[in-house]
Amino acid sequence: MESAREDRLPGRWPALAVICLAQLVVVLDNTVLNVAVPTLGRELGADTADIQWIVNAYSLVQAGLLLAAGSAADRYGRRRLLLTGLALFGLGSLAAGLSTTTGQLIAARAGMGIGGALLTTTTLAVVLQIFDAGERTRAIAAWSAVSALGFAAGPPVGGLLLAHFAWGAVFLVNVPVVLLGLVTARALVPESRAPGGGPPDLPGALLSTAGMTAAVYAVVSGPEHGWRSAHVLLSAPAGLLLLAAFTLWERRTAHPMLDPAFFRNRRFVGAVTGVVLITLGSTGVLFLLTQQLQFVHGYPPLEAGLRMAPFALAVVALNFSGLTARLIVRLGTPRSIALGMAVLAAGFTVAAYASDGYGPLLGGLVLMGTGCAIANPAIVEAVVGAIPQDRAGAGAGIDGAMAEVGSSLGVAALGAVMNARLTAVLPAAASVPAALAATRTEADRAAVLDAFTEASRTAQLVGAAAVLAGGLAAALLLHRAARQGTAPDTG
Repeated sequence: MESAREDRLPGRWPALAVICLAQLVVVLDNTVLNVAVPTLGRELGADTADIQWIVNAYSLVQAGLLLAAGSAADRYGRRRLLLTGLALFGLGSLAAGLSTTTGQLIAARAGMGIGGALLTTTTLAVVLQIFDAGERTRAIAAWSAVSALGFAAGPPVGGLLLAHFAWGAVFLVNVPVVLLGLVTARALVPESRAPGGGPPDLPGALLSTAGMTAAVYAVVSGPEHGWRSAHVLLSAPAGLLLLAAFTLWERRTAHPMLDPAFFRNRRFVGAVTGVVLITLGSTGVLFLLTQQLQFVHGYPPLEAGLRMAPFALAVVALNFSGLTARLIVRLGTPRSIALGMAVLAAGFTVAAYASDGYGPLLGGLVLMGTGCAIANPAIVEAVVGAIPQDRAGAGAGIDGAMAEVGSSLGVAALGAVMNARLTAVLPAAASVPAALAATRTEADRAAVLDAFTEASRTAQLVGAAAVLAGGLAAALLLHRAARQGTAPDTG
């Protein structure tokens, strides 16, 4: 035990702070732009298609490159690609902040997506390298907490910046953070890479990137263009075919980017199931709750974002205090995932019925944050724990890719459920804003809001059921894997 402690990197906790800072700006940029959309429309003359590409260019490029970025980090050095990711993200942010046309901004956002993919994979991979088993759960909990904070803090941070500065500030604020990260990461983060490895799997990288990009594009295009539009009907089959080709190639090549044997590991399959469903439920429900606060309770976007903060604050408080890390060690990974996702589902259910006042919703948000604080670090640890230590980048890439898929599916799937229910309750409603704009009396307005509340509740309950089912399925697979000795686990 003493030798293990003596071998620990002296600057590992300051290094973790740097890593978390890099992760924060990456996640923040996924949501900070939401409140800036009306401003961009006015300032740049952006139409609906322009806005869609400005918002989605970042997430599409990031999602497409995650698997390849993780493999590259293992091969070429995790610290090296962490620094490269920071540099690309900073340059993209600078270009975005100084853009004068929509085309320039879209290109800059795509460049930020390349940096974001490298940072998402290398930050987690470095955490796995610099912390041993005795401290890894706590370190992963801190990394997960920062991710949750960045997701929830995006809208209020964006609103505060737009209240005092021009729209470019939502991007330029990243530049000093990136510069600080470059200096401190170079000094504190040690280099690590996988031994050997053989030649790079370029066909695998191309197939995975094209397949992930096409699949995620189909999901994010559905709500905007319709699920029967050419955007979906062309990109969805193309994405599935490319990913199938990627799977076949990985089975045949001598040096695969992603070892297909991972998917025969129950621990890995259970963990991936948990990643997709926790992000699907969380992203979809938070998206619906933000609308509920604005349409039903009448809060402006900034105030709605601030009232969502208890979710992230609960995650941060429980993870940074070390409470969840100790709970996960005590319960074991399977039980922690089952408990966390059950509490998360309970929070979704409470929030679904919180139509009268903010108090009940506050209780639901705290429950959601508590469940996420327990389940998310346990799931991340299960994913990376099912992969050899020298493939930490690949593990981080899989975790990031599945989280991106879950997030995209969450907004699309729960949004589709809500719209279907809204149309059933109020057939004339094409959308909530359009229906509200068409109302002439207070009674008409109340009818639209009642219909939206019922439709939103239905979608949130579907999200709760998906999370609960996913938590139980993931826990069962992980428990069976542990009993059969396919991976070390205490649960």
